[in-house]
Amino acid sequence: VQLVESGGGLVQAGGSLRLSCVASGLTLDYYGIGWFRQAPGKEREGVSCSSADGSTDYADSVKGRFTISRDNAKNTMYLQMNSLKPEDTAVYYCAADRAYYAYLDPRLYDYWGQGTQVTVSS
Repeated sequence: VQLVESGGGLVQAGGSLRLSCVASGLTLDYYGIGWFRQAPGKEREGVSCSSADGSTDYADSVKGRFTISRDNAKNTMYLQMNSLKPEDTAVYYCAADRAYYAYLDPRLYDYWGQGTQVTVSS
């Protein structure tokens, strides 16, 4: 199983980025998926998740700004990030959970990507 993220980079505050995560070795249709981030000196935190039935959840800090989605035909998940703030700066990770329902707890996830850096300048 492999998850490969892309789309990170440097953006000014107020800008947008779209992260992608391509999965191989598993079929995302049947998995809960999630996006997490970790800033220097902080614990990894849940940003957004989506259960296999399409229901979603978001951390309060990103509600209204970030959108999680998946394209099962491409076995790919996405995180659209709008109105970015300097406090969104972190390494972002995608993850897949064998359970049907997904939650924002990183301890529940079975497979992880390598991470992609997102830096938001003020």
